[in-house]
Amino acid sequence: MPRFTTITVFAITLALWWLASRSGWVSAFLLPAPATVAETLGELIASGELLRHTLVSLRRVALGYVLAIAFAVPLALLFVLSRRLRDMFEPLLEFLRQIPPLALMPLLMLWLGIGETQKVGIIILSCFFPIFLGVRGGFDSVDRKLIDVGTVCGFSRSQVMLRIVLPSALPAIVVGLRIGLGYSWRALVGAELIASSAGLGYMIVDAENLARTDIVLAGILVIGVLGLLADHLLRLAIRRSAPWLAGDLEMARA
Repeated sequence: MPRFTTITVFAITLALWWLASRSGWVSAFLLPAPATVAETLGELIASGELLRHTLVSLRRVALGYVLAIAFAVPLALLFVLSRRLRDMFEPLLEFLRQIPPLALMPLLMLWLGIGETQKVGIIILSCFFPIFLGVRGGFDSVDRKLIDVGTVCGFSRSQVMLRIVLPSALPAIVVGLRIGLGYSWRALVGAELIASSAGLGYMIVDAENLARTDIVLAGILVIGVLGLLADHLLRLAIRRSAPWLAGDLEMARA
């Protein structure tokens, strides 16, 4: 039933889009008809342009997301293990968390240049904090009594970690990973906004400069589809490796 409802919502949205273009409620320049956008998508695919831009964006998102995990997980664990470290650096991290990553773009351009490092850096900043907070919150929420029970039962420290702490923390970690993945796609266009020659964000901005609304919409649709596919693959991987977390995945819609 939920799948049927989802298909129905998409169908109604598409029908309203077609009706708005067909009836002239909205200028065809501002909102091209679905058929026009589909035709443009076909041309971009046939020319190879869409594949080229998509591969560049996929590489940036994947690299930024993986590096965000590599930075966020160890730092979150250090915060959990060291109260002193948390007290020292938590105010600074909370301050940085309030700043939109795109507001840091001019500074990153000065520090990192206008190449790939700056673009990947924007994506890292966008998805770092959801992952960091998910990991830290997951380990902070572990019931101390469960750890005491495991110790009384003769579990070693590694057994306590693998059998008690990690399973208890996983739901919050999964939520953080999924939200972080969504944020990485949200940051993509901003990351590719300046000094880019390839990528879906670049394609959209370049099309806007050329008044090609059909290409803008095509790029937006492709980013949305890629984001949905990435989210689906992440959920599928989690369900297969930890099926008991299926319910927690629904909490992570970002």
